[in-house]
Amino acid sequence: MGNLRDILDAAARGAFPPPDGRTTVLPQPSPRDAGVLSFTAHSVVFTDQDPMGVPPVERSRDWGRVYETLRAADCDALAASMSPRFLTALLDRTGRVAETVDQLVVGSPLPGPPPLALTEIEDPDHPRVVSSRRRRDEVRVWAADGGVVVLGRGVAGRLEVAVEVEEGVRHRGLGRALVGAARHLGGGEPVWAQISPGNARSTRAFQAAGYLPVGAEALLTVRREPGVGAVSATVRSSDCSHSR
Repeated sequence: MGNLRDILDAAARGAFPPPDGRTTVLPQPSPRDAGVLSFTAHSVVFTDQDPMGVPPVERSRDWGRVYETLRAADCDALAASMSPRFLTALLDRTGRVAETVDQLVVGSPLPGPPPLALTEIEDPDHPRVVSSRRRRDEVRVWAADGGVVVLGRGVAGRLEVAVEVEEGVRHRGLGRALVGAARHLGGGEPVWAQISPGNARSTRAFQAAGYLPVGAEALLTVRREPGVGAVSATVRSSDCSHSR
């Protein structure tokens, strides 16, 4: 099945893990990102060492505890990896934090420039750039009249999008136009987004812009010390009027 990036690249092409009811455990793609992916009848847990550190030779034993916790979730086996009991146990074991379980969607690349006037923000101290760099690498931000679109490399180096629309120009289709523009700005790569399941506005905007559902995702991120800054729990398009 390969590593996490291999699985994501295949899913972007419509080739999903086998619907065999199993859970695959993989190492984290980076120290920043751990979590759980749920596809149709197959889950992927990507985690590395516990807070005290587990030597590589013992890591398989640590992963064995993941399977033990799944079996103890006391729910349908197909739902166990996203059950509150399992996620809470995983958070406790890793000492990490999480916000929510997101819907994961992907948009295939589109040729040519976006059909929307955009100006790239070059200022590294721009608030949108600074906030995005806490969650992504290689962040780029473009401004439109009334909104911004952000691209950066998130989980396993995949290209992720988030958008922000100003209050006075909402409900006019700008969010849809911005997430659609991201498909032109990705340099031929698929573009990913995480959406809070209850955010119907954002879900509809991404659907209208041609993004397709892939599965569900819960990201586990490192707990920040008090005073260091807000916890970076996920980079998701939580709202087309304002997404982080």
